[in-house]
Amino acid sequence: MTAVNDATTPPLPDTLDRRVWAVDPDRRWAEAALQDQLSGEWTYVQPRPALAGAARVSLKARPDDMAAQVTEALPGEPMEILWDTGDGWQYVRTAHDRYLGWARAAALVAGDPGALQVTVLRGHAFAGPKVSRAILAELSHGARLTPGAGEGVTEDHRRWQPVVLPDGRDAWVQDVTLAPLTGTDPATFALRFLETPYVWGGRSAWGLDCSGLTQVVYAAAGRALPRDADQQQAALTSVDVPQAGDLAFFPGHVGLMLDGRRMIHANATHMRVTIETLGEGDYGARLAASCTGYGRWTS
Repeated sequence: MTAVNDATTPPLPDTLDRRVWAVDPDRRWAEAALQDQLSGEWTYVQPRPALAGAARVSLKARPDDMAAQVTEALPGEPMEILWDTGDGWQYVRTAHDRYLGWARAAALVAGDPGALQVTVLRGHAFAGPKVSRAILAELSHGARLTPGAGEGVTEDHRRWQPVVLPDGRDAWVQDVTLAPLTGTDPATFALRFLETPYVWGGRSAWGLDCSGLTQVVYAAAGRALPRDADQQQAALTSVDVPQAGDLAFFPGHVGLMLDGRRMIHANATHMRVTIETLGEGDYGARLAASCTGYGRWTS
């Protein structure tokens, strides 16, 4: 940490998005990248690299187990540590979208991201190459693993691979867990998440929220989106007439268009991922009336 002293302590810039820029006005701590943007007396912190451990890491709005989850990191995903509370909590950032939150320090590990990416929506890592062996970790699409030592094993016509979990434990997964994806355009891939439970702040097929769904399915197509619905709307090109793959935006909500009227979205009304037709039925009519626009990936 590097202390910078100044007699004045003006307010933070209005343009500073506290979801992605690390600032603690009470302690006067800020990440080092803000050193040229803040004035007053601050202690500037250089982020430290880390990885999410072998389980999904819940990022909270404050260092409290009962606080709202703001997002989550998948096993093996790169992260950054900004600062510690000294009682088991750390202020962290998910590297892929720069989203900030509080996480339990014990949930993070040191190391480099694994070369293997989980492609199934949901899966498990086992203690040995057999489905009856103990489950060591719960995996989800996007989790990162490291190749293990030794050769693969065929058991009862099933091909298994040795892997190393982010926390360093040896484990086994079936080849299908890591098989190359097909049909990764957003509209097609999103359909695989139908009936997935709604979870505020979730980013996996074990449970996700509206912008978690759109972020995950766009990532499968190689398109990096920010975390929240308003950030995603700002990142895309506004269009008047939607087509398959476009995003539809509402106050605090986002869905993915399957065609000109049908939309798939993770929603708290049904508490799962469902398909609605905009303008049809009571819910569809309310959605159509509250739609603030559509966004298209044009990069």
